[in-house]
Amino acid sequence: MTDARLALSRRRLLQAGAALAALPGLAAIIPAAAQAGGESPLLAPRVAAGQLPPLKDRLPLDPLVVDLPAAGRRNGVQGGDMVTLIARARDIRYLSANAYTRLVGYNEKLELKPDILAAIDVEDGRVFTLRLRRGHRWSDGRPFTAEDFRYYWEDVANNEALSPVGPPLFLLAGGEKPVFTVIDDHTVRYEWRRPNPLFLPALAAPQDPYIYRPAHFLRKFHARYADAAQLQQRVTKARVKSWASLHNRVDAMLENATPELPTLYPWRPAEAGPTRMVFERNPYFHRIDTQGVQLPYVDRVIADIASASLFAAKTNAGEVDLLARGLTMADIPVLKQGQKRHNYTTLLWRMARGSELALYPNLTCTDPVWRRLNRDVRWRRALSLAIDRRTINNALLFGLGKEGNNTVMEDSALFRPEYRTLWAAWRPDEAARLLDDIGLAAGPGGLRQLPDGRPLEVVVEVDGDTGLAVDTLELVAEFWREVGVKLFIKPQDRAILRNRAYEGRAVMVASAGLDNAIPTASMAPFELAPVRQDNFSWPKWGQYVETKGKSGEPCDDPVARRLLRAMQEWTETTDETVQARCWHEMLALHADNLWSIGTVAGALQPVAMRDGLVNFPKTALYSWAPTALLGIYRMDELFWDDARRRSGGAP
Repeated sequence: MTDARLALSRRRLLQAGAALAALPGLAAIIPAAAQAGGESPLLAPRVAAGQLPPLKDRLPLDPLVVDLPAAGRRNGVQGGDMVTLIARARDIRYLSANAYTRLVGYNEKLELKPDILAAIDVEDGRVFTLRLRRGHRWSDGRPFTAEDFRYYWEDVANNEALSPVGPPLFLLAGGEKPVFTVIDDHTVRYEWRRPNPLFLPALAAPQDPYIYRPAHFLRKFHARYADAAQLQQRVTKARVKSWASLHNRVDAMLENATPELPTLYPWRPAEAGPTRMVFERNPYFHRIDTQGVQLPYVDRVIADIASASLFAAKTNAGEVDLLARGLTMADIPVLKQGQKRHNYTTLLWRMARGSELALYPNLTCTDPVWRRLNRDVRWRRALSLAIDRRTINNALLFGLGKEGNNTVMEDSALFRPEYRTLWAAWRPDEAARLLDDIGLAAGPGGLRQLPDGRPLEVVVEVDGDTGLAVDTLELVAEFWREVGVKLFIKPQDRAILRNRAYEGRAVMVASAGLDNAIPTASMAPFELAPVRQDNFSWPKWGQYVETKGKSGEPCDDPVARRLLRAMQEWTETTDETVQARCWHEMLALHADNLWSIGTVAGALQPVAMRDGLVNFPKTALYSWAPTALLGIYRMDELFWDDARRRSGGAP
């Protein structure tokens, strides 16, 4: 990267700090807001009773000031609850994405900006100096300092008992660890000998990598710091095998389910029951609006646990204030029916996903016959050519979807039409010819046979909670039957499905397409290379990379190894021109080789929102990455514009 471009990148990352310094009268905002009754209704009694410090003593000296009017939104008022739904208790981990709070995070323009950090300096794409907000505190009131970064780096990431495979890949450059330095209580530095373009995108990911930990809380569970006898008592009481197992259990930053574990997020866990989980505002959250009012505006988020099949009905009945995940395009008619009667609105955002459903032949499955067939590009092309995507589009997406491969969307600068269309037309005669070329001869009744004589019956495993996926597979089964391939649909619990795929027992999996279908060149192309276990096309190759060779299998397919070389080239540069070239090489390889077989993309995502809950855009893109589901639209900026809702009543 040129010096000029580096300077520009550095200026952009420091922009939030510069804008903060430029705000007139910032020093007067917080005290003035407090004097005007700026404490939230939830916290005011605690402040009055001396149980909490006043607002001015809870905020960092340099809080993140959010200029909502400049973004076309409204400064709000604190108070009230917001009810949502989750299908199971462990799904509360998605609050980490929806309540998007990162060291550095994306805004709605997909620009990286400091958030938890006051600023970050980047030199040559390899030296990153992180500057914390002075006076920033964890949700329990304890200081958030450089010690929390040191604890993670030395005592978690580089402790063999807690991290057997060492630091995660984004903390390595050319396979090497960084030199980590604590500059002072509010400044840390990561320095690599080579550029590390993975670092900043990883910090902004929908799943927070948490390169910091609440050291003051976790030390009592760590063998390096805790009294040995007391630690053993805790291990025995918890009924776990070792101190490391106990530490990993309590160090559940992603789970959002342990009230004792401090957080930096806008809401912290307060109650966890069998049917309801309650989160209340973090008194020490670091964001304020230009009136000095501390975010989040809504005091409590309540997550009720219900069957995913009931999400649309419960929303229709007026039992939800905000819900997106778990609703599908098929639910729109039901949602629209209940709007006027139960005072909510159904926003329709576009899904930014490579394909609503993709089929993943497992190239690393343990059955040798299926492994050999899944690795034959003619087989994958035949399956793609046999799918009538127009029928799927009309039947399930009202004809509004984009038919074709699992690839990036037109909204991305990396899009090319051929990535969507290559080998994606409905050509059953060509599909049959390819199957004949492979030697999959037709048996009795027209059903083809595997080379070992077994009937060509493909068991496709799918998350049983995803109705659209099952409906799509039923149509695909009809299309494949016409070319002599029988498809069996095997709904599974999501966790069981993943384990079966990772172990190589699943021959083919049906799941969502690319999580990030609107990438920029500077976003890491992890999903396109065999470097992650959670890619159902090659889980064992991904295991091998993620565990640094301790499990899984090395990639032994010459074409797939080209993806690894392109990924490696991407990781060795900060030049966006080179990074874009790597992306295009990988996207072209995917279009031609069909390691995943896309169906239709561009569905509409319903976002049900109670009337009176304001500050979300009417239209937006929705995806796991990079929007972090609802995350980049800032749930903490939502507020009730009706005083009765803020006081806990109904309008």
